[in-house]
Amino acid sequence: MTKNVIFNATVCLIGIMILMIHVLNIIFKRGKRNDEKVLLTFFVFTIIHFSTYLAFTIIKTHYTSDAFITAFYTTFYIMNNIEALLLFRYVREYVCWEQKKRRVLSLFNLCIFTLFVILDVINIFTGIFFTAKGGAYVRSNTMILSQGYQFVIFLIVFIVIIADKKLNAREKTAFGLYCFLPLVAIILQNIFKGYAIAYVSIIIAIEMLFLFLSVQRNIALAQEEEKNKDAQIKLMLSQIKPHFVYNSLSSISTLISINPEKAQATLDAFTEYLRTNLSSLTEVRCISFEDELKHIKTYVSLEKMRFSDRINVSYDIQTTDFFVPPLTIQPIVENAIKHGILSKLEGGKLTFKTYETEKNYVVEVADDGIGFDINAVDFKENKHYGLKNIEYRLSKMCDAVLTVKSEINVGTTVTVAFKK
Repeated sequence: MTKNVIFNATVCLIGIMILMIHVLNIIFKRGKRNDEKVLLTFFVFTIIHFSTYLAFTIIKTHYTSDAFITAFYTTFYIMNNIEALLLFRYVREYVCWEQKKRRVLSLFNLCIFTLFVILDVINIFTGIFFTAKGGAYVRSNTMILSQGYQFVIFLIVFIVIIADKKLNAREKTAFGLYCFLPLVAIILQNIFKGYAIAYVSIIIAIEMLFLFLSVQRNIALAQEEEKNKDAQIKLMLSQIKPHFVYNSLSSISTLISINPEKAQATLDAFTEYLRTNLSSLTEVRCISFEDELKHIKTYVSLEKMRFSDRINVSYDIQTTDFFVPPLTIQPIVENAIKHGILSKLEGGKLTFKTYETEKNYVVEVADDGIGFDINAVDFKENKHYGLKNIEYRLSKMCDAVLTVKSEINVGTTVTVAFKK
């Protein structure tokens, strides 16, 4: 074997082994994101691409013909274009372009991809890019144009990535190098003929993508999950307030001598309240709304036991067939009672409603309490209306949207919309 054959075969084997490790890593990962699924397709195709070139490198040392050379290089050119197409798809999923940009760029990409594949097929009959003579590959003067699709896609990706304000410097560097290295390699390969320099650049660029982007995003998601757990713990601890525990136990103690049966029922409800709060500490998944509703009713019954007619609650439950993060709706009800209704001497009414729309399951908590000026409240800092953690968990765990409307001396309405 010649030096360039050994070089090319070695590069392909190293690339295949590295890619296989990445493929297995993604396959066995739980909860794959959309961009990871596209990346998996990208890696699998690149393995096929490298394997095809490796097979050709070995076969052509023993067998060559004009038909074989033409068939392989036509396939090789088309595979190069597919490689660029898959890169475009990965960028599209990773960056999450807005619908209009996604539609326009995807259509443009498909059109020029189709154009260059057609040109690759036409080359078989016209030799506009290359010909085969005596079992040898012969470049035409316009051969560089066969890489036109890759040049265009790399340029588009580079411009879009640099202009995207959501991406950090690390992400822009990874995508930028992937666009830059293969282009340089294509030029070098036309100088150092016979050596698969482009494949070396692909391996380096893929490693940059995997390490800079996929691994970095997984780290970021792990940090988000840890942040979510911290928010959950803080919320749980905030729910078990010493004064609430003391007042509930004091009321139960008073009832024991007056009404033992009611005292027993209240103690059971209080025990269930504590159990649900404590179990939420280890619950990382969404629970059925019915379970959250039971906890809400338990909490309301304890407050009604203490404040009697000052608290009136109306339930209008039209749907329960959805899931919520634990301890997200109950704190909203608690806010309505403590800081809305009970802030009025005569108390008030809380209306708890669920209903279904075409796109959402909706939970609505409304009170006719004192209300407040939304513009004057810092939801992140204000201890009375600490909805920031609740809003964060709703968004991250269920992709739900929380909105608050309030008017002084009229009341407050909190609405949570869960996507179907």
